[in-house]
Amino acid sequence: MKKIIPCLDIKNNRVTKGINFIDLIDAGDIVENACRYAREGADELVMLDITATTDSRSNELLEKLSEVTTKINIPITVGGGISSITQIEKTLKAGATSVGINSPAIENPSLLKEAAEKFGKKAICSAIDVQYNGTFYEVFTHGGQISTGLEVTKWAKEVESLGAGSILLTSISDDGKKDGYDIAVTKLVADTVSIPVIASGGAGKKEDFLKVFQKTKAESALAASVFHFGEINIRELKLYLKENGIGVNL
Repeated sequence: MKKIIPCLDIKNNRVTKGINFIDLIDAGDIVENACRYAREGADELVMLDITATTDSRSNELLEKLSEVTTKINIPITVGGGISSITQIEKTLKAGATSVGINSPAIENPSLLKEAAEKFGKKAICSAIDVQYNGTFYEVFTHGGQISTGLEVTKWAKEVESLGAGSILLTSISDDGKKDGYDIAVTKLVADTVSIPVIASGGAGKKEDFLKVFQKTKAESALAASVFHFGEINIRELKLYLKENGIGVNL
């Protein structure tokens, strides 16, 4: 079954959304959005503290996470500024099903290994932000601001070997543009690893979700603004996907 996952990009305790990780606009209340998506049939939810890493601080979503988990009952991945075993443990205890780790894993790959051994692979999601640099798809950190020189499939293989249970793959250049997912890099990564890949960045219409499922092995498709601003209803999207031969949980 393929999964549909709304993403709540959060800054100052509000849901926000931008283009290419910048030009943020307000998109509503965290809890209200989470509850609406659960009602519409979202399979999972992602909550990202989008400025935690760039601000060099720990994730500040635990209080809101606890509030959300008292109201909905779907898996939740929480990311942003989670850089230690202690922070991972606190996030999981607050109700997260898994934690998303990006920049700290590149700076300290052993964090993924230690976390997977302690909490289990399913609790660890490797968030990979990627952009084509003219030669290859390169991994970026700190909200897409810092290039690493890492080629995406090499890093994807490494995080899998370290124990990550899934990969959240975001195309920086497509983020917020609503022109469709980057099929090439999604296919590249999903063909390279055996763990689930979540496609992210660029969803603008129902056909974009259909295309990423038809043309790649991505297990899930994540989107934000099309859900936040009522352009696509999740239940209607799933019905459309089912009508077009994609297995989804209705």
